[in-house]
Amino acid sequence: MANIDATPPEEAVDLSEWAGGPPLIAVPGNDNEDSDYRLGSREYAWHSHVRGQLLCVETGLIQIRTPHGAWVLPPHRAGWVPPGMPHRVRVSGALAGWSVLLNPDWSQALSPQPRVVAITELMRAAVRRAVAWTDHAPWRPEQERIASVLLDELRQAPHQALCLPIPEHPRIAALAQRLLTEPAGKLALPDCATAAAMSPRTLRRHIQAHTGMSFGQWRQQALLIRGMEMLARGAAVAVVADELGYASPSNFIAMFRRAFGESPARFFARQGPA
Repeated sequence: MANIDATPPEEAVDLSEWAGGPPLIAVPGNDNEDSDYRLGSREYAWHSHVRGQLLCVETGLIQIRTPHGAWVLPPHRAGWVPPGMPHRVRVSGALAGWSVLLNPDWSQALSPQPRVVAITELMRAAVRRAVAWTDHAPWRPEQERIASVLLDELRQAPHQALCLPIPEHPRIAALAQRLLTEPAGKLALPDCATAAAMSPRTLRRHIQAHTGMSFGQWRQQALLIRGMEMLARGAAVAVVADELGYASPSNFIAMFRRAFGESPARFFARQGPA
């Protein structure tokens, strides 16, 4: 397992742009200005990386948007972004976490598409160990073994359906963005169809054909992602339910429980060590 360019060039500020060195680099995340993985509450405009990136947060939420969909990343899930994939990131109230950077060769072992995966105990322990490898020198045999185990865990990690597919149709993509960012919960099918400048039947057909979801499922997934971001920023359940157009907070809680198996309060309180 050879390493090349073991010393990053002086001008290399972002390790995600360094193709050389160890195949796997793990960095801790926080809200410090000099952090390689800057968290907090902020937005990163469209960009891409030479290395594939796996992101995880202990608190708060991350939303990853690509040309093909939007992924929501709650605590203790990991979001995978392949090398060269254009994406933008919105971070909400995330104060700690980690990022694993894989060079293009190692990235080929994982999905060519972004996704959210569950974190296993073994994966968490391996990342903790890899974060301590700060000199980026050629690996010792024990480091090679740990990195190989981590890659195997990433390859086999269960995929979690926390994605909103976004069709390439520009008006439907604009509608998705509206559902993800505006208080558009009161937009029923006729309103969404008007916003997309097409008939309700045509909109339903486009959504089904390009996402494999019914319009109702697609819209609910958009509102769920929007609601999770609001909750991560500290909004009360009643405020979230009202903004998303639910008749009562209990209706929103019931929808959330169907999606995640527990209430919003329990979901965001269950943030043990990552």
